[in-house]
Amino acid sequence: MLASLYLAFTNYDLFNTPQWVGLQNFERMFTQDDRYWNSVAVTVKFALVSVPLKLAVALGIALLLNKQRRGTGFYRSAFYAPSLLGASVSVALVWRSLFGSNGFVDRFLGIFGIHVGSMVDQPRYALLTVIALAVWQFGAPMVIFLAGLKQVPKELYEAASLDGAGPVRRFFAVTLPMITPVLLFNLVLEIIQAFQSFTGAFVIGSGRGGPSDSALLYTLYLYQRGFNNFEMGYASAMAWVLLIVIAVITVLLFRSSRKWVFYAGEGNR
Repeated sequence: MLASLYLAFTNYDLFNTPQWVGLQNFERMFTQDDRYWNSVAVTVKFALVSVPLKLAVALGIALLLNKQRRGTGFYRSAFYAPSLLGASVSVALVWRSLFGSNGFVDRFLGIFGIHVGSMVDQPRYALLTVIALAVWQFGAPMVIFLAGLKQVPKELYEAASLDGAGPVRRFFAVTLPMITPVLLFNLVLEIIQAFQSFTGAFVIGSGRGGPSDSALLYTLYLYQRGFNNFEMGYASAMAWVLLIVIAVITVLLFRSSRKWVFYAGEGNR
């Protein structure tokens, strides 16, 4: 980390001795690099859409699997499997094929008279395919939500039922408040993961960030600068900006949690 911090203030091409340039990398990044700001915008959009969707799907599936039924163990394992495979290059290649020209998605939509062609090669759809891949990896937060749901006292549900609360009312009055610590944990982890996403965007966008940089995530642009253009000093500066942004977001989430995270027996914090 110290070496990376030093390189952030240098001009370093991986082959020659680093040359100290001070704040030049950061000045260039914030004032001269339009692609940098485009990668920031794409990454923010990716995080704002993928994280809520992923957590909503994970919580919904966890609620379905929370009750003991025949085959529940199998379904838990099956739903968790994408989280083990989703970050791999092979799955990203399959994903690109699914959303590519004459792929499964294109043929399926064609049944209803919708012809979009290759979604990965169109600026308005490329990022959506990366988001879909991220949401598909909902297994890890699902398991964490399941653990949280197991900790909700059954007495609270019984008391709510006696008061005439239906399933929806019980969810918002009992389940959701009681799992807010788990929700905070998942939210922090998924936001960090969203800002660090790389493999899906790299493979689906053929290493370029998609057509017209429509799927150019921050880490992908960082990779291009560091390993394609051999601007390791500039890439190190980008990495430190990302670290600071993630740290600030995490601090803000923990501070805001005092208003919406409920800890049983201790009131709100």
